[in-house]
Amino acid sequence: MDLRKLKTLIDLVSESNVSELEITEAEGKVRIVKSAPVMAAAPVTYSMTPAPVAAPAAAVVEAAPAAAAPAAPTGHTVKSPMVGTFYRASSPGAKPFVEVGDTIKEGETICIVEAMKILNEIEADKSGTVTQVLVENGQAVEYGQPMFVIE
Repeated sequence: MDLRKLKTLIDLVSESNVSELEITEAEGKVRIVKSAPVMAAAPVTYSMTPAPVAAPAAAVVEAAPAAAAPAAPTGHTVKSPMVGTFYRASSPGAKPFVEVGDTIKEGETICIVEAMKILNEIEADKSGTVTQVLVENGQAVEYGQPMFVIE
């Protein structure tokens, strides 16, 4: 089964009220089971243990949306389609795909998100000018996390 298809199925199960999904195709069989009690217990355990660390992390998280908030109404935000590691260039010494101020076209590669040792080229979903790069090179990104602002 295609990795993107599997990721989509996992996202659908996690975002819905479905607790179990089983799909059989010619390539094989996939079963996804969501276990709510384990997931509910894990954040409580982690949030209670590193209490001093959580406070500074919260301050950083609050600062990032405050900086991104003014750009959201004036431009289009390109969000990460998956969880992974963000890279601005195709290799460590290479020139970044896009810089602030660059004019880009829809479908043009703007970055790479590495997930499970697979390098996924992320394309612009809108034409315009890059006004902000919201993620640092080599930083972990979450599904739906804003990466660029295009005007």
